[in-house]
Amino acid sequence: MSTVAHTMMTAARPAESGLAGPGELDRYPYPERPGAERLAAPAWQGADAELGRAARRTAGSRGRGLHGQLVQQLGQMIVSGDLGADRPLVPEEIGQRFEVSRTVVRESLRVLEAKGLVSARPNVGTRVRPVSDWNLLDPDIIEWRAFGPQREDQRRELNELRWTIEPLAARLAAGHGREDVQQRLGDMVEIMGHALAQGDGITFSRADAEFHSLLVQLAGNRMLEHLSGIVAAALQVSGGPVTGCERPGDACVAHHARIADALAAGDAAGAEAAVRQLLTVHPEVDRVVPAPREH
Repeated sequence: MSTVAHTMMTAARPAESGLAGPGELDRYPYPERPGAERLAAPAWQGADAELGRAARRTAGSRGRGLHGQLVQQLGQMIVSGDLGADRPLVPEEIGQRFEVSRTVVRESLRVLEAKGLVSARPNVGTRVRPVSDWNLLDPDIIEWRAFGPQREDQRRELNELRWTIEPLAARLAAGHGREDVQQRLGDMVEIMGHALAQGDGITFSRADAEFHSLLVQLAGNRMLEHLSGIVAAALQVSGGPVTGCERPGDACVAHHARIADALAAGDAAGAEAAVRQLLTVHPEVDRVVPAPREH
């Protein structure tokens, strides 16, 4: 076993069952800051009562300061559908109801505009934009969708995107003869096998995640690598699978071994097919992606 594999095995925690727990893989950080000033939840009445209900659900949910909290609240309300497309947002009204300054409202709306959630036009004002205009890979929007009614749609879309990225990465990676990365891929497969035998789910999932990260890195395409990292982190926030296997098992290890062997042999088509087979057996992907045809 190589030094990399030995280090991962000896640094692993005592055997535990299941996949990696909270914090084991990279997340989008949204830390609470104790003592931070929080927005009040005004009791809105009248024509905008539904807006008031949405505000009460989100008020005080994040210790981000007034500006960050207002972005959080309005963003969640838009993504959840409480503020529908083309809904006008009047800055003066927002400032009064959330008891914040015009500067805080103005800067918050600029942030939401940058995310594609709202648009501001002369003589028209600020209005909510349709979903088709949102930056759906923005970390905040990913989080808001993950805890809203679009949760399942987001998980499906992310899995479909991942199913597109990784097979392509495998095909490209087969043309790169980087022996160091090839060795590390083999190490990860070996670690997965040892962890499976020991019932160590944490080490198994760490090696699994590292394998898929290395696979995309080996492709030599920085845009793919960046997009893959976003998708993996977003899946974790959304509660979806972020590695190749939902649960540790012999079949999962065998699939990863076939991928590593195909890459080592420079077999681009074989590596791509092996990745497709791995992802297709995943329950989350099987509902939306057909199994590869046998030739």
